[in-house]
Amino acid sequence: MNKGPLKGCKIAILATNGFEQSELMKPKKLLEEAGATTVVIAPGDESHIKGWNHGEWGGQVEVDVPLGKARASDYDALVLPGGVINPDKLRLHEKAIDFIRAFGRTGRPVAAICHGPWTLINAGLVRDKHLTSWPSLRVDLENAGARWEDSEVVESGNLITSRKPDDIPAFTHTLIRALEERRAEAA
Repeated sequence: MNKGPLKGCKIAILATNGFEQSELMKPKKLLEEAGATTVVIAPGDESHIKGWNHGEWGGQVEVDVPLGKARASDYDALVLPGGVINPDKLRLHEKAIDFIRAFGRTGRPVAAICHGPWTLINAGLVRDKHLTSWPSLRVDLENAGARWEDSEVVESGNLITSRKPDDIPAFTHTLIRALEERRAEAA
């Protein structure tokens, strides 16, 4: 049984083949250690998706719910791992963008790391937001109306963004704190 400050929280992790291994697995582990239930959601009907790890294919992770059956209203937060391949595929997938947009409209936390903010651009969520990302996305984010900074983690409204795998502890801690605050406000 889950124990911890996030007991009862259900966190969606949206990814597809090519997700950055550490950017899915480490936040997933830290969120579960804090008591949350994590649910990996992916487009298609594959039972597993494969990660990208230090320039080559990595391990697989089980898909818990196919994207076609997932509803944003069932989750307390959304995590968007990076890597180049994963968000590049997801931002061209209409149902993935609709799912991300639905979270943006609710005000619930959306946490994107590395190249993950690419999908936030396509979902129309970055205008007038203060964000960070992998440095190569800076111009993309600024062109979409965001204010970019090179920081370990940036929180802007319901969006939480980080730059790279080294930022995962701060990224996950910020998401946990945001969920704890939402829970306290609702009590």
